[in-house]
Amino acid sequence: MRRSKRVSFPNRQGIQLAGIIDWDPEHLSASCVFAHCFTCTKDLKAIVRISRNLAERGLGVLRFDLTGLGGSGGEFSETTFENNCEDVRAAIEFVTDEMQPPQFLIGHSLGGAAQMAVASEVESAKGIATIASPSDTFHLSKTLQRMNPQIKAVGHGEVTIGGFTYLVREKMLEVLEQTDLQTPIRTNGLPHLIFHSPVDDTLPISHAEKIFEWVTGPRTFVTLDGSDHLLVDNPHDVEFVAEHIALWANRILQN
Repeated sequence: MRRSKRVSFPNRQGIQLAGIIDWDPEHLSASCVFAHCFTCTKDLKAIVRISRNLAERGLGVLRFDLTGLGGSGGEFSETTFENNCEDVRAAIEFVTDEMQPPQFLIGHSLGGAAQMAVASEVESAKGIATIASPSDTFHLSKTLQRMNPQIKAVGHGEVTIGGFTYLVREKMLEVLEQTDLQTPIRTNGLPHLIFHSPVDDTLPISHAEKIFEWVTGPRTFVTLDGSDHLLVDNPHDVEFVAEHIALWANRILQN
């Protein structure tokens, strides 16, 4: 029977991160770490439902809040993409101690970018699954600048995303502009399962096409026809994604 457990663990700066582990202790074939999208949380409906669905299929999943978001400590305005990656590393270390070394890294949108950035460091990793994830982080810097030019002009500014207002500092934009995702994608050599919608109006499917082109390990591209970026418009997409991840993961484990 699936269980859910609230957990907390420190990142390397000592900030406590909030997470939830979904798993079935009697049927655990592998463990996963799930990273959420920019300004999202572990409680995004799609992430919750995918994680629970995977747990019912034998994959234990840790979903967690990045620094400054959801139940995690710290200030969002003081974070950058580098901090996101550090939080993912902390989550991987926690899962290793709490359950077992994670075999699969899952990420939604920018969370997928963070997983791709650190994947080559994870000796236990057997595959990466990304959902509506970018092939670069520069696009996000440009989007934030369009939303509020003051971020660059005076070094900080507020943006409103999903009805919530966030303070963004220029340092965040600088790191997004300087991050290279192509190299880690090309060099990790892991199997990669890519989900993206051809009508995603937040992030064009061309990002997924580039990721598919750059992956050097086994690769699978699944289009989510008619879906939106947050997997809200078509409720069946969540189960569809979870089922495909589980089948893909189990096939890798059996080889």
